[in-house]
Amino acid sequence: MELLFAIKLIVAIALVIGLSLLAENVSPKVAGILSGYPTGSAITLFFFGLEVNPDYAAKSAVYNMIGLTAALSFVYIYYIASKHFAKFNILLSSLSAILGYFAVVWLLHLVDINLIMAITLPIAFAFLYLYLFKDIKNITIGTKARLNFKILFVRAFFASLIILGITSVPKFVGPSWAGLFSAFPTTLFPLILIIHYTYSKEHVHTLIKNVPVGMFSLIIYSLTISIVYPLFGIYLGTLMSFGTATLYLLVYTKVKGWVNQRKRVTGLRKRSF
Repeated sequence: MELLFAIKLIVAIALVIGLSLLAENVSPKVAGILSGYPTGSAITLFFFGLEVNPDYAAKSAVYNMIGLTAALSFVYIYYIASKHFAKFNILLSSLSAILGYFAVVWLLHLVDINLIMAITLPIAFAFLYLYLFKDIKNITIGTKARLNFKILFVRAFFASLIILGITSVPKFVGPSWAGLFSAFPTTLFPLILIIHYTYSKEHVHTLIKNVPVGMFSLIIYSLTISIVYPLFGIYLGTLMSFGTATLYLLVYTKVKGWVNQRKRVTGLRKRSF
């Protein structure tokens, strides 16, 4: 038990600190895309399989996919709230997003969920929020905060609390509820708090704008988990699932680069005339 606690804590610290440093030194856009990569949910589903059994984790992965609609709603509500609250912006935005997440999860648990719905609903929501976020500008962080041990500790503290709490859910609820809760943005939420507190809501909005892009990799990851965990176990199954999620990001990056290049070429041709 102590070993599992230590592993969860170390992974939580590494993920949140790594993404926050990526946002500062590369861009919030890149951090936003990668925050949708299977990190928090991957940890949660892995420990579901380790502490309960692979079949439990596989069933939870189906509900994890449908729960991603709540996770996407979480970031959208945080975005809307942060635009309108003047005082206590971070606190009220966080409370609004959390309440919105649990409201969506409660509605989802009333629905008779099947695999087709678990795939199509989060995909539809991802495209919806891509459209709603289209006018948000991608900005980078100019003057970076000076890091010290205290700052790093605070960043790690949020992630460790959230991840350890969510991975304890299977002890109290069934796989459907556990799967829905496993979609909680355990890595993204602390990252949002860090960037918002350290910099500005505009930087958080850049982060949020790009979350739906990365969320597709999490949909693919959870779908793969639901198939391969019962067949190959949690260790090989996790590697295979990360492989499919990574393949999506590589293909997306390649296609996005090709599209941007075509736009630049087209723009140059128009100016030449």
